[in-house]
Amino acid sequence: MPFVHLHVHTQYSVLDGAANIKNLFKKASGDKQVALAITDHGNMFGVKEFLDTAKKYPDVKPIVGCEFYLTREGRFNKRGREDQGAYHLILLAKNHNGYKNLIKLASYAYIEGFYYKPKIDRELLEKYSSDLICSSACLGGEVPQAIIEWNLREAEETILWYKNLFGEDYYLELQRHETNLPGANSTVFITQQFVNEEILKLAKKHSIKCIATNDVHFVNKEDGDAHDRLICLTTNSDVDDPKRMRYTKQEYLKTQEEMEAIFSDVPQVLENTLEIVEKVEKYSIESDPILPVFPIPEQYDNSDDYLRDLTYKGAVSRYGDLTPEITERIDFELETIKRMGYPDYFLIVQDFISAARNMGVSVGPGRGSAAGSVVAYCLTITDVDPIKYKLLFERFLNPDRISLPDIDIDFDDDGRSKVYRYVEEKYGKDHVSHVITFGTMGAKTAIRDIARIQKLPLNESDRLAKLVPMRFSDDDNGDKVEVSLDNCIKHVPEIAEAFKSEDPLVRDTMEYAKKLEGNVRNVGVHACAVIIGRDDLREFIPISTAKDKESGEDIWVSQYEGSHIEKVGMLKMDFLGLKTLSIIKDSIENIKRSRGFVLDINAI
Repeated sequence: MPFVHLHVHTQYSVLDGAANIKNLFKKASGDKQVALAITDHGNMFGVKEFLDTAKKYPDVKPIVGCEFYLTREGRFNKRGREDQGAYHLILLAKNHNGYKNLIKLASYAYIEGFYYKPKIDRELLEKYSSDLICSSACLGGEVPQAIIEWNLREAEETILWYKNLFGEDYYLELQRHETNLPGANSTVFITQQFVNEEILKLAKKHSIKCIATNDVHFVNKEDGDAHDRLICLTTNSDVDDPKRMRYTKQEYLKTQEEMEAIFSDVPQVLENTLEIVEKVEKYSIESDPILPVFPIPEQYDNSDDYLRDLTYKGAVSRYGDLTPEITERIDFELETIKRMGYPDYFLIVQDFISAARNMGVSVGPGRGSAAGSVVAYCLTITDVDPIKYKLLFERFLNPDRISLPDIDIDFDDDGRSKVYRYVEEKYGKDHVSHVITFGTMGAKTAIRDIARIQKLPLNESDRLAKLVPMRFSDDDNGDKVEVSLDNCIKHVPEIAEAFKSEDPLVRDTMEYAKKLEGNVRNVGVHACAVIIGRDDLREFIPISTAKDKESGEDIWVSQYEGSHIEKVGMLKMDFLGLKTLSIIKDSIENIKRSRGFVLDINAI
């Protein structure tokens, strides 16, 4: 019986999911499953990686979704304990418009609804429900919770509200996690069966279709114990704690044959998953660069003319009399910039660098391939003369290699935040964002984490972690060798011995550390990357929030990491804060105070 998994948590359900996206697709493809969904808890962190991986498995249709946290009390209520909890709700995008609605919901959940978790409410659902498929989720969903509390009237009213909003795109989920595995939670199945019975009755009464799901959190059955250790890390519990949170260990990507056996009495709930697959279109979220439009003075027809004028004025300031060599180089660069559609990019960069200098922020002379541009030099984006030093423009911008120009800008440590605030004010707070980073479990961290929750003695944990080298020598081909436990087994005899240790505690620690290595452990904010958008960023990418280290205020942070940002059309720049520039700036100020003259560092 054909079946598709529509409720799947990857490792981007941070410290809850332990499923590697590539391994999910590999198993789904091997089992001839025709589609696979991603529905991480409250975020879309892994969506771009998910879609990129799907390209390598053309036989498996990717379905983008999210398991949202939903509050009935309203997303703005943040009163205390009563507003900490939330229901679960699965939403899947039918097409690109549905994807854009997912983006908005995932963004507002953080920007307006974050309270312990990112949350949406019914008001947002009503506003952004088009082209979305909705299902009632696990036992944490609104309908199951009402049934568990034996409030069948509320369960029925909830079902009717969602049916009225989503129509034929609303489904009720059935899950059956029967288990007899050691250390697993066997009571969940009893509750599921009780809830399923009532759901089937209500589904029949109101002509709503049901689907089977398995609440996937890891890839293979044998990964259950490793996932159990991950939950211990999440809840800060020891493995032997009898009161700790436990899963059923059935939350793996089951085969179609396994799902058919589990739901043999209601085969239609398997068939209905294929109905959802048919509703989902294939689409791409990649885009050509969506550059901000720089506001130009009225006397100029377009940004090309304005850039040309600024460049030639700057050229006169830099070079004085312009030789044929200089004008030929400037014209060539300007024509290339115009043909590639990047004049606004140069205007934006020169504008905030000029603003930085006017605010007394120290700006670096330029780094990387941008130093090869005469236009950048004339606009005082860089302070290195590419003609004098015979630097090539083509290394920076080449019409034969279409990619966004990359200008890394150095500011003094204290001034970086001033420039960021200027950009926010210039283009609008909703047009500017920081970029997310994902911290993963390295080999050392994984060993220490697992050792702690398994109560391996600290001295032994420390010994094992210290066996992991900082780096390996390059291989015979000159390629770098990754520091992983797999490679440690090959190159570090003591680690290989630990995996075969007679002490089961040591052996298990190493095995579980190896399985959880590389899993996302936390999220952070990139130290220098900044996104500037043409319009509200929520039109293009999902946004999360974080606390600013300096002000303590909420700042916008993309849910896609830096390597994916430009692929979806966003302009990413690096505002680098350099302590060296701060030291030079302070030194110049001290010289002014003590010696009475202003030192021009650029003239040295």
